[in-house]
Amino acid sequence: MGLIERKVWENRFNDPGTIEAELRGPKGREWLLRWLPTRAHDNGIFLIFSNGVGVDDDEVRTGNAMIIDPYGRILSETWKAGDDMVVADLDASLMEQTTGGRWIKTRRPELYGPLAVPTGLEEDVKKVRFDKKGI
Repeated sequence: MGLIERKVWENRFNDPGTIEAELRGPKGREWLLRWLPTRAHDNGIFLIFSNGVGVDDDEVRTGNAMIIDPYGRILSETWKAGDDMVVADLDASLMEQTTGGRWIKTRRPELYGPLAVPTGLEEDVKKVRFDKKGI
């Protein structure tokens, strides 16, 4: 995943195809589809994703707001390079047999203890995220 060039954003009205390709491509929608539908499915939840679009400090945010059902299906979305809103009717009956719901009923909290024990390998989240080593 990379950053959208600021000049592409600034030229969005003269060249809407290029900015749309960026917002829908690997830096935007494609990246989100690698994990958002899975999280909705794994947790058995309706997922509402809202992201800013446009210049935010030193980066261009990719937008791509969407609403996803508990089975990972996109109900509504936008990838427009401007203000837009997504709306969807949610069917609560979908919650009855979700995979995530079944998993939560069969969880085994007695196994969680070792996950909370420090290993000595812990690092600061910002250092891990923004460190350029190994990239």
